[in-house]
Amino acid sequence: MNVAKKHPDVIFEHAGGWMMADNFANFYAKVPDSWYLLGVAAGKMTKSNKLGFVAAMPLGWTLTFINAFELGAQSVNPDAETIVTFTGSWSDRAKEAAATDALINQGVDVITMHVDAPGTVIQTAEARGVYSIGFQSLAAQQFAPEYWITGTGFTFGGVMTWMAQSVIDGTWEPQFIRCSIGDGCMALAPFGPKVPDDVKAKVNQLLADLNAGKLVVFAGPIVDQNGTVRVAEGQTLSDEEMGNVDWFVKGVIGQPK
Repeated sequence: MNVAKKHPDVIFEHAGGWMMADNFANFYAKVPDSWYLLGVAAGKMTKSNKLGFVAAMPLGWTLTFINAFELGAQSVNPDAETIVTFTGSWSDRAKEAAATDALINQGVDVITMHVDAPGTVIQTAEARGVYSIGFQSLAAQQFAPEYWITGTGFTFGGVMTWMAQSVIDGTWEPQFIRCSIGDGCMALAPFGPKVPDDVKAKVNQLLADLNAGKLVVFAGPIVDQNGTVRVAEGQTLSDEEMGNVDWFVKGVIGQPK
C-alpha cells in the first residue's frame, strides 16, 4: 500500500488482502464455502470421528475456515470433532510434520491444513496411512496416491487475465473481489481412489447447491465451544465478520488464539 501511494500511475492487485485505494484493490476466492464441502467429505470418511487441522496462525479467516470445515463435517456426522494445532509459522516443515504426527497419535484419521504449502502434512499423513484433504493447489494430491480424499485449489488465471486486460484497456477500477468455485476462481480436486461413490455424490450435490445459491454455510443458529450463540437464527456472517472471527464453533477442539 505504501508503494502504491508513491506510484499512483501503477495499478496494484493484492491476493487475499482487504485494503483499498484508487490504484490498489484485492481479490480472493470465497474460501469458506469450499471448506464446508471438504468438511462434508471428511465427516463421511472418518471412522474415529476425529478430524485434524494443522494451521499456521489463529487469524480471523483461518478460524473461519476451520469453523466451516467442522460445520460441514457436522452436517453429515454430528459426532465428528476437529482437533486444531497451530504451528506459529506459515512455512515450517518440521513443525508441520510434528503437528501432523501428534494429531494422528490422538486418533485423527482425516487431516487437512491451512499453511503456505500442503505437501508436508499430506506426505506425513500418507506415510502413516491416514486420509488427507488438500488446500491451495490442485497438484497437492500427487503427494497422497493412496489416502487422498479431495481438496481445493485456486484457479485465478481467468481473473488475472481479465484484470490485466482492463488495465491495458484503461477500464480498470478498484474492486473488492471474492469469487466462488462457480465463478472459476477455485476448483474441487479429483477424489482419491478410496473415496466411495456416495461421498462423491454428496459433495458434488452440495457444490451444485452452493453454485445455485441454495446453501449458505454460516447461516444461524451457530453456537461456539462454550454454547454461546454467535450467529442467531435468521442471520448470516458477513465477509467482514468472517475476517474478524475470534471463536470456534462447537465441535472444534483447541483454543482460537
